[in-house]
Amino acid sequence: MTVPTAGRPGLVLAICCASIVVVVMDISIVTVALPSIRRDLGASVSGLQWTVDAYTLVLAAFLVLAGSTADRFGRRRVFRWGLAVFGLGSLLCSLAPGIGWLIAARVLQAAGGTMLNPVAMAIVATTFPGPAERARAIGVFGSMSGLALALGPILGGALVDAFGWRAVFWVNVPIIAAALVATTLFVPESRAPRARRFDPVGQVLVLLVLGSVVSALIESHRLGWTSPWILGLLAVAGLGVLGILACEPRRPDPLLELRLFRSVSFSGAIVMALFALCGFGAFLFVTTQYLQDVRGMTPLTAGLCLLPVGVLVLVLSPRTGRFVGTRGPRWPLVVAGAALAAGGLASAFLGPATPLPVVLATFLLFGVFLGAVNPPITNTAVAGMPGSMAGVAASLASAGRQTGTTLGVALSSAGHGVWWLVAGLGAALVALALLSTGRRAAATARRAAALFDELSLPRPTG
Repeated sequence: MTVPTAGRPGLVLAICCASIVVVVMDISIVTVALPSIRRDLGASVSGLQWTVDAYTLVLAAFLVLAGSTADRFGRRRVFRWGLAVFGLGSLLCSLAPGIGWLIAARVLQAAGGTMLNPVAMAIVATTFPGPAERARAIGVFGSMSGLALALGPILGGALVDAFGWRAVFWVNVPIIAAALVATTLFVPESRAPRARRFDPVGQVLVLLVLGSVVSALIESHRLGWTSPWILGLLAVAGLGVLGILACEPRRPDPLLELRLFRSVSFSGAIVMALFALCGFGAFLFVTTQYLQDVRGMTPLTAGLCLLPVGVLVLVLSPRTGRFVGTRGPRWPLVVAGAALAAGGLASAFLGPATPLPVVLATFLLFGVFLGAVNPPITNTAVAGMPGSMAGVAASLASAGRQTGTTLGVALSSAGHGVWWLVAGLGAALVALALLSTGRRAAATARRAAALFDELSLPRPTG
């Protein structure tokens, strides 16, 4: 059942954009506050990593579940719950007396965020029924994500400089309160004609795999890879993967639709999302601490140094989207991978005395990367998918991005070698782009047709 759309679709779009901005920005805004958090709360490096990864891990693990829950119980209802939980989590983060309390509050904050990200996209899609206006609205909504991720450190730096690190969390509270009131007044209720069934087994297995891998990566720096605890976590992750492979194909509506991965383009998109955001997550975590702890910058100055990244995202993202629509995703992905590889190599040689113009020029490479990478990944993920599976494909691509960010932060404890890892991820992104985004439309159509037949889904017309 779907309630007719509101009479103010522009306002609905603005509400949804505000929600995605605060959710995504809280991935990056906290990074510039990490040195202050460490000094104030006496946190270790692993504690700082968990401050970031507790948030992104929950987002990655529960995105698909949140989308199906909203389809079943009502998108506006779940969206409002998400706003309330996210606001409460933000308030508790700002009041945290210790690093453990901060990490727990970040988990609660992310639980609310999972009810905002995919649900807001569904609300936008139902509010704009016309294909042309829907495409424009989704384009505006999608651009907010990359922009928020890149501009987070700048706003965070200003807030930390002026009011302290707790300000990066309490600033969310009035925004969320206003969005909650506006949602109640202006956002229409809607549900999917047929919501996907819950898959508790798949949800537990996904959380088990992601949590075990991230825990092993973060704690290996302190305990060592041969520690029984680390080996046990890796064993649990391996058993979780086997459980997913055994159980998910038997579920009527699996959380992870494994048959989608038989599509070369879809599998490539998920792996590229992992590699791309893993590189950017490591860059963001390490760079804000390099600027403050190594170069002695204030949080505001450190945030402003990342301004080139935000500007390039703002300039390149819409142009990349148009290019992908007319020419395909291959070359934007190649450019993005090459920029990530070059940025990683250049960053490996940055030091305390490196001239600031050289540092900023290095950051420009990461801006090119982030501005060029997101539109083609989403396009590649949903290319050839029937309409009934496009939402699942897009949600899995988004989960891949969050998982990549989580892994990037977890791997950033590798010291100076993290930059060689980032360079390798960029090179791998180029190789994947060349392998999985070829121009042979006939072969792509045959693969898509085979996938439709396997899933017993109607083929699209036209």
